Amino acid sequence: MSVPGPPPPDGVLAGPPFGRGPGEPTQGLSDTSPDEGLLEDLTVEDKAVEQLAEGLLSHYLPDLQRSKQALQELTALERKKKEVLGSRSVRVARAVQLQNQVVLLDTLEQEISKFKECHSMLDINALFTEAKHYHAKLVNIRKEMLMLHEKTSKLKKRALKLQQKRQKEELEREQQREKEFEREKQLTAKPAKRT
Repeated sequence: MSVPGPPPPDGVLAGPPFGRGPGEPTQGLSDTSPDEGLLEDLTVEDKAVEQLAEGLLSHYLPDLQRSKQALQELTALERKKKEVLGSRSVRVARAVQLQNQVVLLDTLEQEISKFKECHSMLDINALFTEAKHYHAKLVNIRKEMLMLHEKTSKLKKRALKLQQKRQKEELEREQQREKEFEREKQLTAKPAKRT
């Protein structure tokens, strides 16, 4: 959603954050991610960031545009009043001028407070950027942990197979020893029985 009107003042964002249009996918991620749930979460967060940024802009930008227009109108009115007051007395002109200056000062104070709010909005955008950066780090850590889990599972299976193989070999050796012992027993000379 974009707000029509004149371009925003310097320092105010006018479009979706991070140079992407609405609905554009996050760069660097493919559709064949091993963890599809993470991709959906990341897409939802991008949309949320876009919607929050657009919401903030749509909330403050119209007020700023109205304030700018009000300042332009006040400036135009002041010019007109100077032309009209040229024929009146100097005292009346000074009084009106003071009154206009008071109004202008009040309006400027309001504009300054609105611009401060805009700067705080830039801070919010920086926080969103930082949150996105840390989310990407968490995703990478999770992938690494899954990969390490798979490797440890494979190592455990391999160790179990090796242990079973060793036990089987030891059992075969023991059986071989017993057979050899039985054979030696049978081969040893037995004294004949006297009858």
